[in-house]
Amino acid sequence: MDMVTKGTLIRTCLAVLFAAGFAIFFLPIITGIINIGNSTGMLACAALFFVTVYWSKLIALLSENKPLRIMAITITAIAVVLIILAAVISVFMLSAVNSPPPENSTVIILGCKVKGERPSLMLSKRINAAYEYLSENSGAMCIVSGGQGSDEIMSEAECMKRELVKKGIAEERIIMEDKSTSTDENLHFSLEKMQENGLSGSVTIVTSEFHQLRAKMIASEYFPESYAVSAPTVWYLLPTYWVREWFGVMYQFIFK
Repeated sequence: MDMVTKGTLIRTCLAVLFAAGFAIFFLPIITGIINIGNSTGMLACAALFFVTVYWSKLIALLSENKPLRIMAITITAIAVVLIILAAVISVFMLSAVNSPPPENSTVIILGCKVKGERPSLMLSKRINAAYEYLSENSGAMCIVSGGQGSDEIMSEAECMKRELVKKGIAEERIIMEDKSTSTDENLHFSLEKMQENGLSGSVTIVTSEFHQLRAKMIASEYFPESYAVSAPTVWYLLPTYWVREWFGVMYQFIFK
């Protein structure tokens, strides 16, 4: 196989890969999820697909146009820096996923979307993860944290409490915090609930795996030490929310 054929094969494979990436970031839109995560992912995959498909023409164009070549070099340099930054953040996100809690730690479940009277898929995963820990630690108390959005018929806290009780967790082990509208408020108001109910000791945050790092960063403002029980995210949503979280972590680091 000559070099030209090899180059064509490689570009074809890359084009297919970037097209598949675009499709994965597009999938959540079908379910009504549009955020900076899938917008960024689709834009990046579309740009890479375009560059790959028109590689030869772009190289010829850049060789003839110096200002355009300088612009391309600048954009590439910025892209490399952003990729490195995203990789570093991802490493920290992965390291925050598993922080095994001690026995009978106070559990704080961070809320997520409620659909009708049922938890969303992501919230359901968080409830299941919390249930497993609470079942194994009968002395652990649980704070379900999440207010009611304008498009929700009940608070996220109420939904979580109902589901845990259905699964067999005693109602008296569950404390509701139903006023929060953000992760910061989740944890701040949960601390107040702990103080009101005389709870102390270690805290275990239950949330989706992609969210654990930012939750831990915010929790450091309210708790000396926190642990993690992570809920898995369905495969077609994970890339979108993982990318979105890069922006959330950077915002938390720079402005908080």
